Amino acid sequence: MTLFLFVITVVCLQRLVELVVAKRNEKWMRERGAYEVGRGHYPLIVSLHVGFFVSLAAEVILLERSISEWWPVWMSLFLLAQAGRVWSLASLGRFWNTKIIILPGAHVVKRGPYQWIRHPNYTIVAAEILVLPLLFQAYYTAIIFSVLNMMVLSIRIKVEEKALIEATDYNKVFKTD
Repeated sequence: MTLFLFVITVVCLQRLVELVVAKRNEKWMRERGAYEVGRGHYPLIVSLHVGFFVSLAAEVILLERSISEWWPVWMSLFLLAQAGRVWSLASLGRFWNTKIIILPGAHVVKRGPYQWIRHPNYTIVAAEILVLPLLFQAYYTAIIFSVLNMMVLSIRIKVEEKALIEATDYNKVFKTD
């Protein structure tokens, strides 16, 4: 239980720091003429992530889950995802946000993991939502929130790509025609 509380605390603190960075990035972008799209589905994303941590804690604590015998695999994958998360966010720099903030005329980032995949951070979040519960044998949370995350991302990615196509060089960079 101590390891679980340590891991969940570190991850929650990481997310809080990311929210501070996102707010700073949003301010910087808005000062340059950026606007938000997808505001309607953003509460779903917030609810999904808060619900994920609540569900994970509830399942591990109430159902007395212990660390998986496969913990070296799950922890390695989780740490790899964390490295990918830092790489993705650093590659986007001031353009990274938890919201969809569009800066008209901006050049789409095509460095770091964005050289090979359009939405690496979404892929990493999906991996985290699966792997973190598996680390502690919280199978219900892993399955339910992986499905919910796919549903929310199916909405978010369409909205984000549409806005990027309309306001940036996204089509040119990713050849989405």
